[in-house]
Amino acid sequence: MNQDEEHLKLLSIFHYVAGGITGVIACFPIMHLLMGLVILVAGLGEASGDDKFPVLLIGLIFILIPGFIILCGWAFAVCLIIAGSFLAQRKRYTFCFVVACISCLLMPYGTVLGVFTIIVLMRPTVKELFAVNA
Repeated sequence: MNQDEEHLKLLSIFHYVAGGITGVIACFPIMHLLMGLVILVAGLGEASGDDKFPVLLIGLIFILIPGFIILCGWAFAVCLIIAGSFLAQRKRYTFCFVVACISCLLMPYGTVLGVFTIIVLMRPTVKELFAVNA
């Protein structure tokens, strides 16, 4: 097996692992989301009209912000897994490169994975492997 192929295989496995870790970490704000639901339901049960708005606003904030964070985290986890699949198949060079660049934002494991992926993807021999399977 060629060294480039072996590196791409390892990077593919590491992308699967990083995708799983990212998906689990993205679940952490679920507690805040549930808190927002409780606040919202409790706020709807109150009888007074003027005091209801701040409670409902806080409940919505506690639902929308964690919901957005969870969805973005899960979406990026899926992108990491898909990039791992593309690395194994030697397809979609640009997608793999962009995901590697974005994963550099995930400290510390994403940074290491992203930098090594970028280094491997910049090799001319790896670009040829991707060009053959395009």
